[in-house]
Amino acid sequence: MDLTQTLTPVVTIGLNQHPNSFNYSMTELNNLAEANNMKVVETLVQKLDRPDPATYFGKGKIEELGQVVIDDGVDTIVANDELSPSQIRNIEKATKARIIDRTGLILEIFANRAQSREAKLQVELAKLKYQLPRLHTSASQRLDQQTGTSSGAGGATNRGAGESQYEMNRRTLEKRITHVNHELKEADKADQIKRQQRDKSETPTVALVGYTNAGKSTIMNGMINLLGENEDKQVLVKNMLFATLDTSVRKLALPDQKKFLLSDTVGFVSQLPHQLVQAFKSTLAEAANADLLIQVVDYSDPHRDMMIKTTEDTLKEIGIDNIPMVVALNKADKMETPYPTREGDNLIMAATDKKSLVELTAIIKEKVFKNFKTLQLMIPFDKGDVVSYLNDNATVLKTDYDANGTLITAELNEVDAKRFSRYVQPVD
Repeated sequence: MDLTQTLTPVVTIGLNQHPNSFNYSMTELNNLAEANNMKVVETLVQKLDRPDPATYFGKGKIEELGQVVIDDGVDTIVANDELSPSQIRNIEKATKARIIDRTGLILEIFANRAQSREAKLQVELAKLKYQLPRLHTSASQRLDQQTGTSSGAGGATNRGAGESQYEMNRRTLEKRITHVNHELKEADKADQIKRQQRDKSETPTVALVGYTNAGKSTIMNGMINLLGENEDKQVLVKNMLFATLDTSVRKLALPDQKKFLLSDTVGFVSQLPHQLVQAFKSTLAEAANADLLIQVVDYSDPHRDMMIKTTEDTLKEIGIDNIPMVVALNKADKMETPYPTREGDNLIMAATDKKSLVELTAIIKEKVFKNFKTLQLMIPFDKGDVVSYLNDNATVLKTDYDANGTLITAELNEVDAKRFSRYVQPVD
Protein backbone atom coordinates (compact mmCIF):
# COMPACT_ATOMS: atom_id res chain seq x y z
CA MET A 1 0.00 0.00 0.00
CA ASP A 2 1.26 3.49 -0.88
CA LEU A 3 1.61 5.21 2.50
CA THR A 4 1.46 8.63 0.83
CA GLN A 5 -2.03 7.89 -0.47
CA THR A 6 -4.98 9.31 1.46
CA LEU A 7 -6.88 6.54 3.24
CA THR A 8 -10.68 6.47 3.18
CA PRO A 9 -12.10 6.24 6.74
CA VAL A 10 -14.69 3.46 7.06
CA VAL A 11 -16.79 1.64 9.63
CA THR A 12 -16.82 -2.16 9.33
CA ILE A 13 -19.87 -4.15 10.41
CA GLY A 14 -20.59 -7.84 10.86
CA LEU A 15 -23.10 -10.38 12.16
CA ASN A 16 -21.79 -12.98 14.59
CA GLN A 17 -23.56 -16.09 13.29
CA HIS A 18 -20.56 -18.45 13.61
CA PRO A 19 -18.75 -17.79 16.92
CA ASN A 20 -15.81 -20.09 16.14
CA SER A 21 -14.72 -18.17 13.05
CA PHE A 22 -16.38 -14.76 13.45
CA ASN A 23 -13.50 -12.88 15.11
CA TYR A 24 -11.07 -14.07 12.46
CA SER A 25 -13.43 -13.17 9.61
CA MET A 26 -13.75 -9.64 11.00
CA THR A 27 -9.97 -9.34 11.33
CA GLU A 28 -9.68 -10.49 7.74
CA LEU A 29 -12.34 -7.97 6.66
CA ASN A 30 -10.35 -5.15 8.30
CA ASN A 31 -7.19 -6.36 6.52
CA LEU A 32 -9.07 -6.42 3.22
CA ALA A 33 -10.24 -2.85 3.86
CA GLU A 34 -6.64 -1.83 4.53
CA ALA A 35 -5.58 -3.50 1.29
CA ASN A 36 -8.16 -1.31 -0.45
CA ASN A 37 -6.63 1.93 0.91
CA MET A 38 -9.19 2.25 3.70
CA LYS A 39 -8.71 3.08 7.37
CA VAL A 40 -11.04 1.28 9.77
CA VAL A 41 -12.03 3.83 12.43
CA GLU A 42 -14.64 1.69 14.18
CA THR A 43 -16.15 -1.79 14.04
CA LEU A 44 -19.77 -2.55 14.93
CA VAL A 45 -21.02 -6.12 15.42
CA GLN A 46 -24.27 -7.82 16.40
CA LYS A 47 -25.02 -11.41 17.38
CA LEU A 48 -27.97 -12.77 15.43
CA ASP A 49 -28.97 -16.22 14.20
CA ARG A 50 -29.67 -14.80 10.75
CA PRO A 51 -29.48 -11.40 9.02
CA ASP A 52 -32.51 -9.13 9.00
CA PRO A 53 -33.81 -9.58 5.42
CA ALA A 54 -34.43 -5.84 5.07
CA THR A 55 -31.52 -4.19 6.87
CA TYR A 56 -28.95 -6.91 7.77
CA PHE A 57 -28.68 -5.55 11.34
CA GLY A 58 -31.71 -5.24 13.62
CA LYS A 59 -33.57 -1.93 13.82
CA GLY A 60 -31.85 -0.69 16.98
CA LYS A 61 -28.40 -1.57 15.67
CA ILE A 62 -29.09 0.22 12.40
CA GLU A 63 -29.95 3.35 14.36
CA GLU A 64 -26.71 2.97 16.33
CA LEU A 65 -24.81 2.53 13.05
CA GLY A 66 -26.31 5.75 11.71
CA GLN A 67 -25.12 7.62 14.80
CA VAL A 68 -21.62 6.08 14.52
CA VAL A 69 -21.42 7.29 10.92
CA ILE A 70 -22.25 10.82 12.08
CA ASP A 71 -19.94 10.77 15.11
CA ASP A 72 -16.96 9.38 13.18
CA GLY A 73 -17.54 11.55 10.12
CA VAL A 74 -17.37 8.67 7.66
CA ASP A 75 -19.33 8.14 4.48
CA THR A 76 -18.52 4.48 3.81
CA ILE A 77 -19.63 1.30 5.60
CA VAL A 78 -18.08 -2.10 4.85
CA ALA A 79 -20.14 -5.23 5.66
CA ASN A 80 -18.64 -8.65 6.36
CA ASP A 81 -21.23 -10.55 4.29
CA GLU A 82 -22.66 -10.28 0.80
CA LEU A 83 -25.78 -8.13 0.99
CA SER A 84 -28.93 -8.24 -1.08
CA PRO A 85 -29.86 -5.25 -3.25
CA SER A 86 -32.68 -4.31 -0.85
CA GLN A 87 -30.37 -4.51 2.18
CA ILE A 88 -27.87 -2.20 0.48
CA ARG A 89 -30.64 0.24 -0.46
CA ASN A 90 -32.19 0.27 3.02
CA ILE A 91 -28.90 0.65 4.94
CA GLU A 92 -27.82 3.51 2.69
CA LYS A 93 -31.17 5.20 3.17
CA ALA A 94 -31.01 4.82 6.98
CA THR A 95 -27.38 5.89 7.43
CA LYS A 96 -26.90 8.32 4.51
CA ALA A 97 -23.60 6.51 3.86
CA ARG A 98 -22.30 4.33 1.05
CA ILE A 99 -22.45 0.60 1.83
CA ILE A 100 -20.05 -1.90 0.30
CA ASP A 101 -20.31 -5.59 1.13
CA ARG A 102 -17.49 -8.12 1.39
CA THR A 103 -17.93 -9.24 -2.21
CA GLY A 104 -17.88 -5.69 -3.52
CA LEU A 105 -14.77 -4.95 -1.45
CA ILE A 106 -12.84 -7.90 -2.86
CA LEU A 107 -13.96 -6.96 -6.37
CA GLU A 108 -12.63 -3.42 -5.84
CA ILE A 109 -9.27 -4.77 -4.68
CA PHE A 110 -9.04 -7.10 -7.65
CA ALA A 111 -9.99 -4.31 -10.05
CA ASN A 112 -7.20 -2.11 -8.64
CA ARG A 113 -4.56 -4.87 -8.68
CA ALA A 114 -5.17 -6.59 -12.01
CA GLN A 115 -2.23 -6.02 -14.36
CA SER A 116 -2.51 -8.35 -17.34
CA ARG A 117 -5.23 -7.97 -19.94
CA GLU A 118 -6.70 -11.34 -19.02
CA ALA A 119 -6.85 -10.54 -15.29
CA LYS A 120 -8.52 -7.20 -16.03
CA LEU A 121 -11.12 -8.93 -18.19
CA GLN A 122 -11.79 -11.58 -15.55
CA VAL A 123 -12.29 -8.95 -12.86
CA GLU A 124 -14.54 -6.87 -15.11
CA LEU A 125 -16.68 -9.94 -15.84
CA ALA A 126 -17.03 -10.68 -12.13
CA LYS A 127 -17.98 -7.06 -11.40
CA LEU A 128 -20.57 -7.00 -14.20
CA LYS A 129 -22.21 -10.20 -12.93
CA TYR A 130 -22.21 -8.77 -9.40
CA GLN A 131 -23.75 -5.47 -10.56
CA LEU A 132 -26.47 -6.94 -12.78
CA PRO A 133 -28.96 -7.87 -10.01
CA ARG A 134 -28.17 -4.61 -8.16
CA LEU A 135 -29.43 -2.14 -10.76
CA HIS A 136 -32.21 -0.97 -8.42
CA THR A 137 -29.86 0.08 -5.60
CA SER A 138 -29.09 3.71 -4.81
CA ALA A 139 -25.62 3.07 -6.16
CA SER A 140 -26.87 3.55 -9.74
CA GLN A 141 -24.66 6.55 -10.37
CA ARG A 142 -21.58 4.56 -9.33
CA LEU A 143 -22.74 1.74 -11.58
CA ASP A 144 -23.05 4.13 -14.50
CA GLN A 145 -19.56 5.45 -13.83
CA GLN A 146 -18.02 1.96 -13.57
CA THR A 147 -19.69 0.61 -16.70
CA GLY A 148 -19.51 3.70 -18.85
CA THR A 149 -23.29 4.19 -19.10
CA SER A 150 -25.17 7.38 -18.40
CA SER A 151 -28.48 7.91 -16.64
CA GLY A 152 -28.93 11.36 -18.13
CA ALA A 153 -28.53 14.74 -16.49
CA GLY A 154 -32.09 15.05 -15.26
CA GLY A 155 -32.65 11.46 -14.16
CA ALA A 156 -35.98 9.64 -14.21
CA THR A 157 -38.99 11.82 -13.39
CA ASN A 158 -41.68 9.13 -13.50
CA ARG A 159 -42.04 5.38 -13.22
CA GLY A 160 -42.12 4.81 -16.96
CA ALA A 161 -38.87 6.67 -17.49
CA GLY A 162 -37.29 4.81 -14.57
CA GLU A 163 -38.22 1.44 -16.03
CA SER A 164 -36.86 2.52 -19.39
CA GLN A 165 -33.57 3.56 -17.79
CA TYR A 166 -33.39 0.27 -15.89
CA GLU A 167 -33.90 -1.74 -19.07
CA MET A 168 -31.28 0.34 -20.89
CA ASN A 169 -28.74 -0.20 -18.08
CA ARG A 170 -29.53 -3.91 -18.01
CA ARG A 171 -29.07 -4.29 -21.76
CA THR A 172 -25.78 -2.38 -21.55
CA LEU A 173 -24.50 -4.71 -18.84
CA GLU A 174 -25.64 -7.87 -20.63
CA LYS A 175 -24.05 -6.71 -23.87
CA ARG A 176 -20.77 -5.98 -22.10
CA ILE A 177 -20.85 -9.38 -20.35
CA THR A 178 -21.22 -11.09 -23.73
CA HIS A 179 -18.32 -9.04 -25.15
CA VAL A 180 -16.00 -9.73 -22.20
CA ASN A 181 -16.83 -13.45 -22.32
CA HIS A 182 -15.82 -13.47 -25.98
CA GLU A 183 -12.55 -11.68 -25.27
CA LEU A 184 -11.77 -14.10 -22.44
CA LYS A 185 -12.34 -17.07 -24.72
CA GLU A 186 -9.86 -15.61 -27.21
CA ALA A 187 -7.33 -14.98 -24.44
CA ASP A 188 -7.83 -18.52 -23.14
CA LYS A 189 -7.13 -19.95 -26.61
CA ALA A 190 -3.80 -18.11 -26.65
CA ASP A 191 -2.96 -19.43 -23.17
CA GLN A 192 -3.89 -22.96 -24.20
CA ILE A 193 -1.48 -22.73 -27.13
CA LYS A 194 1.29 -21.63 -24.75
CA ARG A 195 0.52 -24.48 -22.38
CA GLN A 196 0.41 -26.99 -25.25
CA GLN A 197 3.82 -25.82 -26.40
CA ARG A 198 5.15 -26.36 -22.89
CA ASP A 199 3.44 -29.76 -22.71
CA LYS A 200 5.21 -30.83 -25.90
CA SER A 201 8.53 -30.31 -24.16
CA GLU A 202 7.25 -32.52 -21.31
CA THR A 203 8.65 -30.09 -18.78
CA PRO A 204 7.03 -30.94 -15.42
CA THR A 205 4.95 -28.16 -13.86
CA VAL A 206 4.69 -27.26 -10.19
CA ALA A 207 2.13 -24.73 -8.93
CA LEU A 208 2.24 -22.80 -5.66
CA VAL A 209 -1.28 -22.42 -4.28
CA GLY A 210 -2.70 -21.31 -0.97
CA TYR A 211 -4.14 -18.54 1.11
CA THR A 212 -3.22 -14.98 0.20
CA ASN A 213 -0.19 -13.63 2.07
CA ALA A 214 1.02 -17.13 3.06
CA GLY A 215 4.40 -16.64 1.40
CA LYS A 216 4.02 -18.17 -2.07
CA SER A 217 5.89 -15.38 -3.84
CA THR A 218 8.66 -15.40 -1.21
CA ILE A 219 9.14 -19.15 -1.74
CA MET A 220 9.24 -18.65 -5.51
CA ASN A 221 11.90 -15.93 -5.24
CA GLY A 222 13.86 -18.07 -2.79
CA MET A 223 13.94 -20.97 -5.25
CA ILE A 224 14.94 -18.64 -8.09
CA ASN A 225 17.90 -17.49 -5.98
CA LEU A 226 18.74 -21.02 -4.79
CA LEU A 227 18.94 -22.35 -8.34
CA GLY A 228 21.08 -19.46 -9.55
CA GLU A 229 18.56 -17.84 -11.87
CA ASN A 230 18.65 -14.18 -12.89
CA GLU A 231 17.16 -11.67 -10.46
CA ASP A 232 14.88 -10.33 -13.19
CA LYS A 233 12.87 -13.54 -12.84
CA GLN A 234 11.77 -12.57 -9.35
CA VAL A 235 8.13 -11.79 -8.59
CA LEU A 236 6.50 -9.09 -6.46
CA VAL A 237 6.50 -9.70 -2.71
CA LYS A 238 4.39 -7.47 -0.46
CA ASN A 239 2.93 -7.96 3.02
CA MET A 240 -0.64 -7.33 1.93
CA LEU A 241 -3.68 -9.38 0.95
CA PHE A 242 -3.86 -9.89 -2.82
CA ALA A 243 -0.58 -8.07 -3.51
CA THR A 244 -0.65 -9.58 -6.99
CA LEU A 245 -3.32 -11.33 -9.06
CA ASP A 246 -1.48 -12.47 -12.16
CA THR A 247 -0.01 -15.94 -12.37
CA SER A 248 3.78 -15.88 -12.79
CA VAL A 249 5.55 -18.84 -14.42
CA ARG A 250 9.32 -19.40 -14.28
CA LYS A 251 11.42 -22.18 -15.82
CA LEU A 252 13.95 -23.44 -13.30
CA ALA A 253 16.83 -25.88 -13.72
CA LEU A 254 18.20 -28.18 -11.02
CA PRO A 255 21.95 -28.72 -10.68
CA ASP A 256 21.61 -32.05 -12.57
CA GLN A 257 19.94 -30.24 -15.52
CA LYS A 258 16.43 -31.45 -14.75
CA LYS A 259 14.05 -28.59 -15.56
CA PHE A 260 10.58 -27.75 -14.28
CA LEU A 261 8.11 -24.88 -14.47
CA LEU A 262 7.16 -23.16 -11.22
CA SER A 263 4.03 -20.99 -11.12
CA ASP A 264 2.90 -18.55 -8.42
CA THR A 265 -0.90 -18.31 -8.49
CA VAL A 266 -3.43 -15.86 -7.04
CA GLY A 267 -4.10 -16.40 -3.33
CA PHE A 268 -7.38 -17.45 -1.79
CA VAL A 269 -9.40 -15.86 0.99
CA SER A 270 -12.40 -17.05 3.00
CA GLN A 271 -15.80 -16.29 1.44
CA LEU A 272 -14.15 -15.67 -1.93
CA PRO A 273 -16.94 -14.28 -4.14
CA HIS A 274 -18.45 -16.96 -6.34
CA GLN A 275 -18.15 -14.66 -9.33
CA LEU A 276 -14.39 -14.52 -8.87
CA VAL A 277 -14.02 -18.25 -8.32
CA GLN A 278 -15.67 -18.80 -11.68
CA ALA A 279 -13.94 -15.92 -13.43
CA PHE A 280 -10.46 -16.99 -12.32
CA LYS A 281 -10.71 -20.54 -13.56
CA SER A 282 -8.50 -19.69 -16.51
CA THR A 283 -6.00 -17.85 -14.31
CA LEU A 284 -5.76 -20.96 -12.15
CA ALA A 285 -5.34 -23.16 -15.24
CA GLU A 286 -1.64 -23.29 -14.38
CA ALA A 287 -2.62 -25.12 -11.21
CA ALA A 288 -5.18 -27.27 -13.03
CA ASN A 289 -2.49 -28.48 -15.44
CA ALA A 290 0.25 -28.93 -12.85
CA ASP A 291 1.98 -32.22 -12.07
CA LEU A 292 2.36 -31.17 -8.45
CA LEU A 293 0.68 -28.61 -6.19
CA ILE A 294 2.50 -27.03 -3.27
CA GLN A 295 -0.03 -25.61 -0.85
CA VAL A 296 1.70 -22.84 1.08
CA VAL A 297 0.29 -22.28 4.57
CA ASP A 298 1.16 -19.66 7.18
CA TYR A 299 2.20 -22.08 9.92
CA SER A 300 2.35 -19.27 12.48
CA ASP A 301 -1.30 -18.33 12.01
CA PRO A 302 -3.64 -19.92 14.59
CA HIS A 303 -6.32 -20.19 11.87
CA ARG A 304 -4.13 -22.25 9.54
CA ASP A 305 -6.53 -25.24 9.54
CA MET A 306 -9.32 -22.99 8.28
CA MET A 307 -6.97 -21.61 5.62
CA ILE A 308 -6.10 -25.11 4.43
CA LYS A 309 -9.79 -25.99 4.20
CA THR A 310 -10.58 -22.76 2.33
CA THR A 311 -7.84 -23.48 -0.21
CA GLU A 312 -8.84 -27.10 -0.73
CA ASP A 313 -12.56 -26.24 -0.99
CA THR A 314 -11.82 -23.54 -3.59
CA LEU A 315 -9.61 -25.88 -5.62
CA LYS A 316 -12.33 -28.51 -5.54
CA GLU A 317 -14.96 -25.98 -6.63
CA ILE A 318 -13.00 -25.18 -9.78
CA GLY A 319 -12.27 -28.84 -10.49
CA ILE A 320 -8.70 -29.15 -9.17
CA ASP A 321 -8.89 -32.05 -6.73
CA ASN A 322 -6.96 -34.93 -8.30
CA ILE A 323 -3.40 -33.56 -8.45
CA PRO A 324 -0.70 -34.69 -5.98
CA MET A 325 -0.13 -32.05 -3.28
CA VAL A 326 2.63 -31.18 -0.84
CA VAL A 327 1.84 -28.85 2.08
CA ALA A 328 4.57 -26.28 2.84
CA LEU A 329 3.97 -25.04 6.40
CA ASN A 330 5.75 -21.73 5.97
CA LYS A 331 6.87 -19.04 8.43
CA ALA A 332 8.11 -21.60 10.97
CA ASP A 333 10.77 -19.03 11.91
CA LYS A 334 7.98 -17.25 13.82
CA MET A 335 7.34 -20.39 15.88
CA GLU A 336 9.30 -22.23 18.53
CA THR A 337 9.63 -25.32 16.38
CA PRO A 338 12.57 -26.93 14.54
CA TYR A 339 12.72 -26.48 10.78
CA PRO A 340 13.04 -27.67 8.13
CA THR A 341 11.18 -30.77 9.27
CA ARG A 342 9.47 -33.17 6.90
CA GLU A 343 6.45 -35.17 7.99
CA GLY A 344 5.28 -37.30 5.07
CA ASP A 345 4.15 -34.84 2.37
CA ASN A 346 4.19 -31.92 4.83
CA LEU A 347 7.24 -29.70 5.21
CA ILE A 348 7.65 -27.31 8.13
CA MET A 349 9.84 -24.55 6.70
CA ALA A 350 10.71 -20.89 6.37
CA ALA A 351 10.84 -19.30 2.93
CA THR A 352 13.86 -17.19 3.90
CA ASP A 353 15.86 -20.23 5.10
CA LYS A 354 18.18 -21.85 2.54
CA LYS A 355 18.00 -25.30 4.15
CA SER A 356 14.20 -25.17 3.92
CA LEU A 357 14.35 -24.31 0.22
CA VAL A 358 16.85 -27.10 -0.41
CA GLU A 359 14.50 -29.58 1.29
CA LEU A 360 11.50 -28.29 -0.68
CA THR A 361 13.46 -28.61 -3.91
CA ALA A 362 14.35 -32.20 -3.00
CA ILE A 363 10.65 -32.98 -2.47
CA ILE A 364 9.79 -31.47 -5.86
CA LYS A 365 12.51 -33.54 -7.50
CA GLU A 366 11.28 -36.69 -5.77
CA LYS A 367 7.67 -36.12 -6.82
CA VAL A 368 7.86 -34.86 -10.40
CA PHE A 369 10.84 -36.80 -11.69
CA LYS A 370 9.93 -40.22 -10.26
CA ASN A 371 9.09 -41.66 -13.71
CA PHE A 372 12.46 -40.82 -15.25
CA LYS A 373 14.45 -43.78 -16.63
CA THR A 374 18.20 -44.28 -16.58
CA LEU A 375 19.25 -45.49 -20.04
CA GLN A 376 22.43 -46.11 -21.96
CA LEU A 377 22.32 -44.78 -25.53
CA MET A 378 24.72 -45.24 -28.44
CA ILE A 379 24.48 -42.10 -30.59
CA PRO A 380 26.14 -42.27 -34.06
CA PHE A 381 28.67 -39.52 -34.74
CA ASP A 382 26.46 -38.07 -37.48
CA LYS A 383 23.68 -37.46 -34.91
CA GLY A 384 25.39 -34.63 -33.09
CA ASP A 385 22.05 -32.85 -32.69
CA VAL A 386 20.82 -35.73 -30.49
CA VAL A 387 23.92 -35.46 -28.28
CA SER A 388 23.39 -31.69 -27.98
CA TYR A 389 19.71 -32.18 -27.08
CA LEU A 390 20.56 -34.70 -24.37
CA ASN A 391 23.25 -32.46 -22.90
CA ASP A 392 20.81 -29.55 -22.77
CA ASN A 393 17.63 -31.33 -21.69
CA ALA A 394 18.55 -34.52 -19.84
CA THR A 395 20.62 -35.48 -16.82
CA VAL A 396 23.74 -36.95 -18.43
CA LEU A 397 25.47 -39.22 -15.95
CA LYS A 398 28.33 -40.46 -18.12
CA THR A 399 29.76 -39.92 -21.62
CA ASP A 400 32.16 -42.30 -23.44
CA TYR A 401 33.28 -42.71 -27.03
CA ASP A 402 34.05 -45.72 -29.22
CA ALA A 403 34.29 -46.48 -32.90
CA ASN A 404 30.49 -46.54 -33.32
CA GLY A 405 29.70 -43.20 -31.74
CA THR A 406 29.01 -41.46 -28.43
CA LEU A 407 27.91 -43.68 -25.54
CA ILE A 408 25.73 -41.66 -23.16
CA THR A 409 24.19 -42.78 -19.86
CA ALA A 410 21.36 -40.40 -18.99
CA GLU A 411 18.12 -39.99 -17.04
CA LEU A 412 15.24 -39.39 -19.47
CA ASN A 413 11.57 -38.60 -19.10
CA GLU A 414 9.07 -41.02 -20.62
CA VAL A 415 8.61 -39.00 -23.82
CA ASP A 416 12.34 -38.68 -24.56
CA ALA A 417 12.93 -42.33 -23.59
CA LYS A 418 10.44 -43.35 -26.26
CA ARG A 419 11.72 -40.76 -28.74
CA PHE A 420 15.31 -42.05 -28.56
CA SER A 421 14.47 -45.74 -27.99
CA ARG A 422 16.30 -46.80 -31.17
CA TYR A 423 19.60 -45.71 -29.62
CA VAL A 424 19.12 -47.62 -26.34
CA GLN A 425 21.85 -50.16 -25.51
CA PRO A 426 21.67 -52.89 -22.88
CA VAL A 427 23.42 -51.89 -19.67
CA ASP A 428 26.40 -54.10 -18.85
